[in-house]
Amino acid sequence: MTAERPLSDRIHERLASLIPRAAGFSAPTLVVALSGGLDSTVLMHLLRYGSRGRAAKTPEAGIVAAHFDHCMRPGSDRDAAWVRGLCRAWDVELVQGRAETRLDSEASARDARYRFLEGVRQGFAPGLVLTAHHADDQAETVLFRVLRGSGIDGLAGIPSTRSPGIVRPLLEVWREELERYAAQVGLTWREDASNDARTFARNVIRNDLLPLAEARVAPGAKRSLVRLASIAREESDAWQAALEIVLDSLSVERSAAQLSVDRDALLALGPPLAARVVRLLAAGADVTLGMSATERAMRFCSGGASGSGVELGAGVELRRALDRMVVRWIEDPGTQSAPPPLDEAATIPSAEPGQAEALVNGRPVRVRWGRGTAPCEHGETTFRLADLAFPLRVRNRVPGDRIELAGGTRKVKKVLLDARIPLEERDRTPMLVDRGERVLWIPGVARSVCVPEDGDELLWIVIEPATP
Repeated sequence: MTAERPLSDRIHERLASLIPRAAGFSAPTLVVALSGGLDSTVLMHLLRYGSRGRAAKTPEAGIVAAHFDHCMRPGSDRDAAWVRGLCRAWDVELVQGRAETRLDSEASARDARYRFLEGVRQGFAPGLVLTAHHADDQAETVLFRVLRGSGIDGLAGIPSTRSPGIVRPLLEVWREELERYAAQVGLTWREDASNDARTFARNVIRNDLLPLAEARVAPGAKRSLVRLASIAREESDAWQAALEIVLDSLSVERSAAQLSVDRDALLALGPPLAARVVRLLAAGADVTLGMSATERAMRFCSGGASGSGVELGAGVELRRALDRMVVRWIEDPGTQSAPPPLDEAATIPSAEPGQAEALVNGRPVRVRWGRGTAPCEHGETTFRLADLAFPLRVRNRVPGDRIELAGGTRKVKKVLLDARIPLEERDRTPMLVDRGERVLWIPGVARSVCVPEDGDELLWIVIEPATP
């Protein structure tokens, strides 16, 4: 019988496969979200020492610990002190943060934690944030979403990577494996007493529902749920690719304030596929349509009169304009109307050095570019000339924008959401697009997978706020 491979070997191989897809470079700083619990402590030990008690160097990567005190329970300050002592003993640099105000929910704690982690990541650029989510977390998440009636996208569970630079190398590892590893190497960790509190839905799933399902309903239920996540992710990715092809047949027209499709072509798809397209169009306007809202939108597409419309929510309206269905932003009727902010793109006509200014939702932006190596300034990046289709433009985002990342193309709206860019800032975030409107770069957030190599002819670009 073949002996099980050491956990450290599996994790380092997993990291080696995930890092290029997540970062587009080979030597990031690994920012480990270190709570002091079992999962994150094992992850840090695996990176720092491995299973054989010797230094386990992740190729060309530095390691930094990041600990955030949510201040939600007594004793959290002692957890922070314990993490400080651990990092001193293991000779690991530590960055600590603390909630400025009392956080009153799991959602607010999660948002504050990820804002902190993103700030640490940006301070160690190029960097990746490693979290210790494992296979049990995946099973719990999928069951939670099943019980809430999630669709296919929700059943895909926790992704192994997501923008901006989040990597989860333990997602294929079970908690019992982490416990076994900790026992083998003599690790201790901090226990969070709130993990047993039945006031949190996830704790009920972890401590009551899943053990009952494993014992009385379906032995191996957790593994089945993780398998369901994998199947759902494949289905979701396939649908996303298929919908991109479908959109090409609908004569999509985009502008800063709206997008529209051919009504007859939309209805010819049939109700199920047309409904998916409508949900996709609404998502491009930052609106998630539930079942009843989708049905209302589809009824309007079929029978709404030209010139009329229905609200989709969040200040977005679906209108019929003759033979086209239009998704557009509308004003809040309770507020005084104001002139829309100005948008004016800046054009990079060729690789010859130059500069220009853009207005992105009323915000002035300066753009500079030239051949060769980037000038090492804030807001700069470098592209391989052979990958560029001139003219390039710096503009605001528009509905339907997508960017090609290492794991595949993603909606810019979703990338900005994952990067915790506030809603009011998303339309004021500049982005670089090529002749075909392909998004190449969102400064400070993400860039396409076109990464220069030694010997390539280069174009550097700087995008920065214009000084008055």
